[in-house]
Amino acid sequence: MSLSKFESMLKTNNVYFFDSTEFEEIIHHYLDVGRQSLANKAIKLGLEQHPTSVNLKLLKAELFIYEDKLDLADKILNDLHAIEPTNEEIYIQKANILSKRDEHQKAIDTLKIALAYTDDSADVLAMIGMEYLYLDNFDDARLNFAQCLDVDYEDYSSLYNVIYCFDMQNQHVEAVEYLIKYIDNEPFSEVAWHQLGRQHFILKQYEEALRAFDYSVVIDEFFVGAYLEKAKTLEKLKRYEEAIENYLVTIELDDPTAFAYYRTGECYKKLENKELALKYYKKTVKEDPLLDKGWISLANLYCSEKNYQKALYYINKALSIDESNTMYWRMFAEINLKLNFFEEVSSAFYKCLEFGDTNLDIYIGLSDVLNFIGEFEEAAKILIRGSREYPEHAEIEYRLGCLYIILGDDELGLKYIKNGLSTDFDYHKIFQELFPAVFELDIVNHLIAEFQRSK
Repeated sequence: MSLSKFESMLKTNNVYFFDSTEFEEIIHHYLDVGRQSLANKAIKLGLEQHPTSVNLKLLKAELFIYEDKLDLADKILNDLHAIEPTNEEIYIQKANILSKRDEHQKAIDTLKIALAYTDDSADVLAMIGMEYLYLDNFDDARLNFAQCLDVDYEDYSSLYNVIYCFDMQNQHVEAVEYLIKYIDNEPFSEVAWHQLGRQHFILKQYEEALRAFDYSVVIDEFFVGAYLEKAKTLEKLKRYEEAIENYLVTIELDDPTAFAYYRTGECYKKLENKELALKYYKKTVKEDPLLDKGWISLANLYCSEKNYQKALYYINKALSIDESNTMYWRMFAEINLKLNFFEEVSSAFYKCLEFGDTNLDIYIGLSDVLNFIGEFEEAAKILIRGSREYPEHAEIEYRLGCLYIILGDDELGLKYIKNGLSTDFDYHKIFQELFPAVFELDIVNHLIAEFQRSK
């Protein structure tokens, strides 16, 4: 009633009288719905009608803080403090200013003063807990959030924060102990059972996690998050059919998510049901076209079917989302190799090197492709580059030796082959298959024979 009357007044330019409590309700409404300009108007009119109202002045200070006009808010609060030094809201708003200025310890000290004057200790304790979080002081933060739960056992926001503090310190065993005690007092808390399941899951105690998630969904059959965690746990236990059932429940209860579709596809893949895996991977990318995992899974599936043209289409989709992912470039290279697109293969290996993937198999793979297409000098350059990271490695030494002989530098070639023989003599038999023309040469066979005699 007060709100409609106030808005009618704004439209007609008539001036109606409201008591200060009505103004407070109107202002709180506008602040809650994010309509600052109307909240400002209500504060202005309220103070015109009630110039001594402490609560309206506090709301004005609160709005100044929201608008980052901290000095103006500070001035109002200092004036109010002189009038009502035991008003807890003054200290709470002063603490908000200090927090915004990153003076978190001072904010904590100020909130502790508010705690002495307030009847609603839970809210102030929660604020103190948040300030400790800003300081990465998880022990004190947790203690304050735990005190909130002593006041109100169903304060799930504080419960989540307590567990968050345990998580940040990797104290998962302690979190389990805390939650068990909590559940002893609140056995029908689906949130607590859900959090207990999460902690068991992190500790790889999957049977215990499953039991906790089961309790959570029995208490609240519409708890989507618990079904999702239960499905993930069933996957870990290799109970894929049951995992699928629970992923599908989340889709029925809430808007479908790409994650649920993707995990369902993964379960079907593990059950070797490629048809249904394909169906759910396609649902994944339809739901979220930017989820590269979905595209990669499709590429992998088509690779396993030897349908490399379709695999190439899907790996290109993944690369368009994350072009710096070297695992994707490796897969791109592998698919193009199957299709005999050697230029694309070499380009993919170059991309891997560009993005920091300098594993030995990248250097080897790239040099072999370059060698195959007749780019012998470039193949040798790549191997020289690789040898700086993998010195005296037989795979590199033998290849360099063969390439330099192909390029006509027998002396350098024999030097590298000798290095290869010294590093791993028996490995030369593999290179007889890779470079048969080189190993048919008398100079190479003479070197091998001489090396064998000297052993």
